[in-house]
Amino acid sequence: MGSSAGGTVAMSLAYNATEENRPNFVASLYAYGSAVIGSKVPTVDTPIFIATASDDEFGFASYSVQTYSKWIEAKQPAELHMYQKGGHGFVMKKQNLPADNYLDRFTDWLLLEIYPKR
Repeated sequence: MGSSAGGTVAMSLAYNATEENRPNFVASLYAYGSAVIGSKVPTVDTPIFIATASDDEFGFASYSVQTYSKWIEAKQPAELHMYQKGGHGFVMKKQNLPADNYLDRFTDWLLLEIYPKR
């Protein structure tokens, strides 16, 4: 999981992981697509959670949509949260916007998608 540069690293890991180091899931929060290393969606089940804001000052929202579309086309589990407002770095500051609740949405996804009731 990572945001901004960390999201870029998380995506690079997802694209380049081997069987020995493949993550159980990927969470990418407004990743910088131009710096991501790789582009081939894993063939092994690798769920992804993506969150970004449409008003990201660096224009990272479109990469998030493209990544979501690629995961869906590859028949991989994917969830996208596109917030209208929040800007770049919304995970670091409370703004009294829906994006403030991204962590709740991520937790919901983890509990339902990754760690379902046993």
